[in-house]
Amino acid sequence: MRGPGDLQGSYIAEQVASFLPMEADTVRAINFHTYDSLQLFYGVAAGDPLEYTLTSIWDKLATSSSFDQRTEMIQEFNRNNVWKKRGISRMHCVYDVTLRPTPGKVSILSDGSIVVEVGGIEIGQGLWTKVKQMVAFGLSAIKCDGAEDFLDKVRVVQADTLSLIQGGITGGSTTSESSCEAVRLSCEALVERLIPLKERLLMQTDSIRWEKLIQQAYLEAVNLSANSFFIPDSASTNYLNYGAAVTEVEVDLLTGQTTILRSDILYDCGQSLNPAVDLGQIEGAFVQGIGFFMLEEYTTNSDGLVDTEGTWTYKIPTIDTIPKQFNVEILNSGHNPKRVLSSKASGEPPLLLAASVHCATKAAIREARKQLHSWGCLEGSHSTFQLGVPATMPIVKELCGLDIVESYLQCKIGSN
Repeated sequence: MRGPGDLQGSYIAEQVASFLPMEADTVRAINFHTYDSLQLFYGVAAGDPLEYTLTSIWDKLATSSSFDQRTEMIQEFNRNNVWKKRGISRMHCVYDVTLRPTPGKVSILSDGSIVVEVGGIEIGQGLWTKVKQMVAFGLSAIKCDGAEDFLDKVRVVQADTLSLIQGGITGGSTTSESSCEAVRLSCEALVERLIPLKERLLMQTDSIRWEKLIQQAYLEAVNLSANSFFIPDSASTNYLNYGAAVTEVEVDLLTGQTTILRSDILYDCGQSLNPAVDLGQIEGAFVQGIGFFMLEEYTTNSDGLVDTEGTWTYKIPTIDTIPKQFNVEILNSGHNPKRVLSSKASGEPPLLLAASVHCATKAAIREARKQLHSWGCLEGSHSTFQLGVPATMPIVKELCGLDIVESYLQCKIGSN
């Protein structure tokens, strides 16, 4: 229900790095797109060269998260601790999104309040918040007294298939910006109708309040309801989102418990329509990804039906499973006339970055198995193993090799 298929595909690609005889982070860096290869693979969605911000995100995050220094500190920690091991992983994402045709309707009531309808559904992603802001921004072009209170005058109501017959779907991370552009177009039409009336009234007075302007518009039968249908052009229908994350975890070898010590995320939101909403979306997507990669295991019965009916058996992320230190930064990548007020999507792409938690856990397990191999308690390679999804406590504990105490004791007695 969030980034379906993209999350799994991204994770599969990351697993290639872990099977090669070199650092996974080095493999990722080597395989970064150049702008030419990006354009070859994604076509028009690649945009202009200045839009390709991933390499700068990658380098900036390495500095802000002290990635190299922490990697050395983790190596030292692992050398000095027998029963706990740490791992760190840096991950990036490239996510292609599509803008869809979206309707919008803005109506101004006789008291000056504003009612808005859009095709998108508010499901907690802040769509209505962004739409309200866009309406206040669009109508402020009239420049009446009292315009600073526009946001309080705007009310978004849920549309239906009769009032907006081409509402489309809510999904793909772009419904908010598409809905915002639709209402902006409606506001442009309303401003165009109201400006001549305002200029005529200003010939009789020095200033005019919004409410007075709307009352006069009603008396003169000005149409104060405007419908629009935003249709993205071919050059801006698709675009790419970029982000990166660094995650550090600590694994208890005796219990298999994984503690996420710190996560740093840097994500390109263009010029965010609402930084608070976008930060919430980035954090929420990442935490939901933690559930996918580390916790949310569903079991089935003999008939193949899911038999987990609640949080007693199906574990979702809680306050004790999110990163102990969680640093999220939005990159302002500047003006882009092809985007809706230069903004970019934030709903689904950050979900992919949660793979950094799983990969960091795998790095910690690799250190545990390396230690076990040095004791002579592990046959075969310590570096090649498959960590499933989700990486629950029993799975982590088993891969660390200390799930059976008797085997460990026999190994130590034999080595002595």
